[in-house]
Amino acid sequence: MDIRVSGHQVETGEALKEHVEERLTAIADKYFSRTISAQVTFGKGPHDHGFHCTIVAHVMQGVILKGEAGSAGDAHAAFEEAAGHVEKQLRRHMNRLKDHHKQANGDMPAIMPEPNAGYTVFKGSEDEETPEDNPPIIAELKVDIPDASVSSAVWMLDLRNTNALLFKNTDTGIYNMVYRRRDGSIGWVEPERPV
Repeated sequence: MDIRVSGHQVETGEALKEHVEERLTAIADKYFSRTISAQVTFGKGPHDHGFHCTIVAHVMQGVILKGEAGSAGDAHAAFEEAAGHVEKQLRRHMNRLKDHHKQANGDMPAIMPEPNAGYTVFKGSEDEETPEDNPPIIAELKVDIPDASVSSAVWMLDLRNTNALLFKNTDTGIYNMVYRRRDGSIGWVEPERPV
């Protein structure tokens, strides 16, 4: 597995890099030894001076896991928290794949291709001041909209580590959305059908 460690305005030493490689290799060996790569980025918060860590792991073609840790006292603690999130996601993903193979009822979708999204940031003119309560709008130009059941869409939402997922419901043929609520539960939006 190709593991890259970098720091955003933070120096990453050899001991930290070795620890990251050992821990991620152990996670991959435990759940899926053919994991492709992982990018680990460390940084410090501007106000609290705590460390944060982001891990983006490419497990297999189209399966990308992301773990983040907020403000921790040191880089090792931030990494351990983020690695725990990735390990939990990978364990869930592998369990779902095992369950899928056992059931073989076609309820789970095929592994999604890696998204090829481009981003455009819409800002006001250079002369305008942007108020803090009006952030720039970022449009994702290329996004796949999968055909899935509601349970499969929730699975993809968790797998992609996103806050919302638009999908075409295989049961109704109508576009639906699942999203992660602030309390951690999952919301499901289904448009009202014409009578």
